[in-house]
Amino acid sequence: PTSGYTLNEEKSYCEVNDTKDESISMEYKDGKVYIGVSKKGTKCYLYFDVQLCQGEACNTILANKEIKTRSLPFTTSTKVTDTTTEVIYQAEDDWGDTYYFAGNPTDNWVKFAGFYWRIIRINGDGSIRMIYQGTSANTTGTGTQLQESAFNSSYNRSEYVGYMYTSGQQHGNTTDSPIKDIVDSWYSSNLASYADKISTEAGFCGDRNMASGYSWSSTPSSTIYYAGYGRLVQKSSSVNPTFKCSNSTDLYTVSGSSKGNKALSNPVGLITADEVAFAGGVYGQTNQSYYLYTSKDYWTLSPACLSTKSSIAYMFYVSESSSLEIYINGTIGVRPVINISSNVAIKSGNGSASTPYEI
Repeated sequence: PTSGYTLNEEKSYCEVNDTKDESISMEYKDGKVYIGVSKKGTKCYLYFDVQLCQGEACNTILANKEIKTRSLPFTTSTKVTDTTTEVIYQAEDDWGDTYYFAGNPTDNWVKFAGFYWRIIRINGDGSIRMIYQGTSANTTGTGTQLQESAFNSSYNRSEYVGYMYTSGQQHGNTTDSPIKDIVDSWYSSNLASYADKISTEAGFCGDRNMASGYSWSSTPSSTIYYAGYGRLVQKSSSVNPTFKCSNSTDLYTVSGSSKGNKALSNPVGLITADEVAFAGGVYGQTNQSYYLYTSKDYWTLSPACLSTKSSIAYMFYVSESSSLEIYINGTIGVRPVINISSNVAIKSGNGSASTPYEI
């Protein structure tokens, strides 16, 4: 085939006079297969895999994995908690087909820029979304986060749920939240020199649309709920997460992206509550058997509600028991999320904690 496939080098082989010869080299590039044949009687058997995404790194990660789909909505009692190594799930995002990890995989570790990361998913544009895991292969504890912080020190108005916000506006993006300042500062000090390997196309969705039946107000007269709360909490028996961002002004991207609000100064953000739900997190239900469990509370990017009873705007966070919960003014963990460009290559590793993929 000239395109759309990768050569499966583990299965492909050559024989000389009906005896397998592993010394014969083969390479697939530019729609051609180059084989180092030097002896008569050579036969070669070539196996090709469908190329599921654009980019060498993402195809390396997807190689030999079983691709599954999960019907939406999920029931709240259905949590992917098993060790789903060699399995990856397919859905759609704003760029196309996305492939995400769920449950407790042991093959989604990456070492990049001196830090350890866990792959959340392959984005629809082929970039690789990863969440910070620390300076070693920690799975739990404070080492899995940068520091602890409030999402926003102001919390008595609806707009304060924004990663960026504008006073009096539902979808404004003129003022940075305190947590964004922390993430940006860390990026500038630790990742700016690796910018050529970090995607400027993919973004981060802080969905500020309202749940069905609710209207936005900066200081509402009754409690209002955001769309994420409607998808993930309001139906007690099921959740309906999405990787799509329905309002482009809430899709935080840098100026080089073809989509989103283009308001970010650095291509870094936080995980969304929907991504947590796809991975195995359920509101109010303990789950210590999926890879996002760290035994510590940490923030997501997703607004939940503004309660008029307490005059507090709430965000989703992952609790120390790894259920989804809501909070805003407390001090909990910060775990940055980045997207590795689709055009990078993986030079070594198998995705395990001891032998992570290395960009």
